[in-house]
Amino acid sequence: MEDDFRIIAQCGETERLYHVLDTFRGATLIFASALKPNLHHLVERVRIQGSLSIVIAENNESAASYLSAGVQGAVHRSITGPALIDIARRVARGERGVLVAGAPAGTIEEDLVGARVRDRLTPKEMKIVALIVQGCKNKEIAMRLATTEQVIKNYLRSIYDKTGVSDRLELALFTIHHRMLAEAAAEAGDMLLQAN
Repeated sequence: MEDDFRIIAQCGETERLYHVLDTFRGATLIFASALKPNLHHLVERVRIQGSLSIVIAENNESAASYLSAGVQGAVHRSITGPALIDIARRVARGERGVLVAGAPAGTIEEDLVGARVRDRLTPKEMKIVALIVQGCKNKEIAMRLATTEQVIKNYLRSIYDKTGVSDRLELALFTIHHRMLAEAAAEAGDMLLQAN
């Protein structure tokens, strides 16, 4: 467990991202370049809210343009979970222009990992993953899925086994890191919102 981290929101679209930035001032925003935000507008919004930003660029994309635009840190999608945590800590401590390149040779393997995990999770497990990424605690997840906290704990053990992670933060970062899994979790989260 990482005591100095808490995931407070997940956004699948730029407009929601701006709303979250306005709501949670002083946060560190980790965003995927695939969102294709207006970079100048996003950097300005982050600055006004007293927040920091880290971009997750595609493996074949140059991250230098993000750093020159004012994003504090940049990584590639193939970065490991521990390295992503490390860069988030470095940016939070005040380092700027932090660039950590991923391993381009792992691009295809990374996509396969995300797809394989996505296919192993049941629809209910995917909903739990979506809620974990949104920062929900077990009690809130249980209420939203109309079950008990113990049932959620049991599901989480199964999810941890299937993903190879050991706690909620690792699960959230693993999900964000693997695009196919992140998209499936976002879709499950959207379906959950529609059902409620």
